[in-house]
Amino acid sequence: MRVGVIGLGNMGEGVARNLLKSGREVVAWNRSPAAVDALVEAGALKAADPAEAFRAEVVFSMLSQDDVIEEVVVGSGALEKAAAGTTHVNLSTVSVAFADRMEALHQERGLSYVAAPVLGRPDVAAAGQLNVLCAGEPSGVAKATPLLELFAKQVWPLGDRASNANVVKLACNFALASMIETLGEAGALVDGYGVEPSRLYEIMTGTLFAAPAYKTYSGLIAERKFSPAGFKLPLGLKDVRLALAAGEARQTPLPIASVVRDAFIEAIAQGDQDKDWSALAAGAFRRAGRPLD
Repeated sequence: MRVGVIGLGNMGEGVARNLLKSGREVVAWNRSPAAVDALVEAGALKAADPAEAFRAEVVFSMLSQDDVIEEVVVGSGALEKAAAGTTHVNLSTVSVAFADRMEALHQERGLSYVAAPVLGRPDVAAAGQLNVLCAGEPSGVAKATPLLELFAKQVWPLGDRASNANVVKLACNFALASMIETLGEAGALVDGYGVEPSRLYEIMTGTLFAAPAYKTYSGLIAERKFSPAGFKLPLGLKDVRLALAAGEARQTPLPIASVVRDAFIEAIAQGDQDKDWSALAAGAFRRAGRPLD
């Protein structure tokens, strides 16, 4: 089976390499050719443009946001040139409205659209241990699932409407961002009394919050490991904004999301735009007059 991959950033590269390891023929395209060249050395084929990557039975895309996907997949003509029956699996975190629009566009052209946003950082993608949220047209999901399992710890089915997967991903990222802000505020509180934040985080992750996400992010905060970024602050801001938009569309207030959005804006205004989104927590220490950097 030939598999197309569009987008070879921190996450997309890990996905593509796991597909290659399975023996699939992978044809890849990326706006920066250097990333494709590195993958070609591992056995992939180089697509001249997105349309060539779409000349495959299943195509995965991992691009940063709605407008980029619109440009690369729709604006380039790739979707228009895809053969009937092609399944497009969008691994990106996008707005609910955009997912609904993409699903309709694919249906008009006799294509299957599957939303499969992922939970995990780049090292998890490289290890093939992502959690994948999956929804869409049933035959497309059935075709995509064996491939998703090549880089997933677990695939979580979420029904026939593709945007179901996206709203769940937005809810997860909103919860993660809220956790990071809370870790920062809690750490700043104990720091004000002379207790090392790392000690607080050790207690929290060993008792009340013994979960992988708490351990990962409290460690990054305690050790000030905000660079290089696994997931940059502007992307976190994007996802919280999308969660707020999804909430407004269903008359669901998200007051904590509004606070977290403003914390992201503050962090970016302070020049942290190239740091990992765990640097959101540093804002709490900065506001307390005890910056981490």
